[in-house]
Amino acid sequence: MGQAEWVTVPIATRDVEGPIYLSQDEWDTVEAATARIIPTDHHPGAREARVVRFIDRMLAGTQFVFPAADGIGFLKMTGREEAAWAERIEARRELYRNGMLELDELAKVDFGARFISLSDEDQDKVLEKLSGQPKPEPFTFDAPEDDGRVGAPAGNQPVSEDFLSFFPLLVLNTRQGFYGDPVYGGNENRIGWAVIGFDGPATLKSTMDGSYTTLKYMIPEAHWPYERHPEVLRYRRP
Repeated sequence: MGQAEWVTVPIATRDVEGPIYLSQDEWDTVEAATARIIPTDHHPGAREARVVRFIDRMLAGTQFVFPAADGIGFLKMTGREEAAWAERIEARRELYRNGMLELDELAKVDFGARFISLSDEDQDKVLEKLSGQPKPEPFTFDAPEDDGRVGAPAGNQPVSEDFLSFFPLLVLNTRQGFYGDPVYGGNENRIGWAVIGFDGPATLKSTMDGSYTTLKYMIPEAHWPYERHPEVLRYRRP
């Protein structure tokens, strides 16, 4: 059975404001951690974008995997498709459960308190220890392209979250919840899109019926291979 034949269930990620899967304590811990990954500064951050709600709905089960094409409701999976997704989600749940426990253990060892009770600076130190990497420096446009701070090309997600450990998964999910379509529960009030100057579609339906287009963000003169086309190269940093 193809997706076109799946039943649409009239549910939304915003039907409930608080947690569906996570406990309130777990919700608060995840929210605090994501707020240090995309912190609030002169722009809103993960907290304001309700990234924690995106993560909670992702972990809640298979009911929030595939939104309906018109953006109203989600498709109900059955059979092997549903079983495969349930297995993937259960693996993520285990990563989050164990990861949150480790966050608190590290916080108690180094600072004598739970992660959510620490200052922003001390939370950063715990996340550094968890990740095994120093806190990234702020991005600058004059950074060399090969220094690791420019990230993957736009629109390219070069990793599968099924093979990530907890901290890389948390970072990826934070980005997804901040920049993804609001239908999945994050990007509240299009905060993530506003930060990067992207208007985004009003609804998923507008991406299907042709009423929304991204042509204004494209370089119509460019053709394959894009990265070597003169119309693209002229936008590269010196």
